Amino acid sequence: MNMMPNIDGILERIGLRTRVAGLAMSGGGARGFCHVGVIEGLESFGIRPGVISGVSAGSIAAALYGAGLSPRDMLDCFAGAPKFNDFTEWTIPKEGLFKMTKFARLLESWLPVRNLEDMKIPTVICAADFDHGKSVGWAKGEIVPRVIASCSIPVIFPPVRINGVDYVDGGVLRNLPAWAIREYCTDLYGSNCSPLNRRGEHKASIVNIALRSFQLMQKANVPQDLKLCDYVISPRALSQYSTFDLSEIRRIVRLGYDTTCRVLENAGKTSRRDPGDYPRWI
Repeated sequence: MNMMPNIDGILERIGLRTRVAGLAMSGGGARGFCHVGVIEGLESFGIRPGVISGVSAGSIAAALYGAGLSPRDMLDCFAGAPKFNDFTEWTIPKEGLFKMTKFARLLESWLPVRNLEDMKIPTVICAADFDHGKSVGWAKGEIVPRVIASCSIPVIFPPVRINGVDYVDGGVLRNLPAWAIREYCTDLYGSNCSPLNRRGEHKASIVNIALRSFQLMQKANVPQDLKLCDYVISPRALSQYSTFDLSEIRRIVRLGYDTTCRVLENAGKTSRRDPGDYPRWI
């Protein structure tokens, strides 16, 4: 049973006296590069979130953006490592098939700050408390282990132990962390990069069966958080991209940018530049 979510440090850390625009970013593996395009799209309309939250791939985007990296900087971080194996390595399959030690080191090298308290934008990293069966959000503490915990898809990756508690990917319970920041937002933008491929096709392997099962869990728990958002950005075409395929990240970024511009145009927002004029780096 999913117990009431807990947010460690958010009241002390955010301390917002007025409500601000917020951005909640879902998990979705490589499809999470969509968030980079979403952020660029929001900024093109003069919208800069004052508080952000992220789960799994969304936690990576939240950590980098919250620490002060631009959307282009975020994409450049991954430019030199275009394969899943560049970030992970096989491990003895006791608690998970892969470990993320390499990615943790890379993430630490990219971040200009160490702790969530030092973020330029108040940021909540969300995960699932595996021991007690509840969603959690961190707004204080060391960034890297919390992001790794948020990304630890069960079976694929081992749980991450923080302060004596085991944590796994937040998408197990709440894949779109709108719940974590809703009360602090005037307008809440939800970036959902995990539309389900309804064709039900999957390869007969442990990894793909685990991923498909995980995606079905996400499908069941996302609607409750979609209802909390004022604007939802959810490109359906993302379903054609693989969770761990990093070969199409620029297409995914552009898809996020295009979809965001359409959503904001339809909402009557005024762009600071022509939405059809792509940033050159995309």
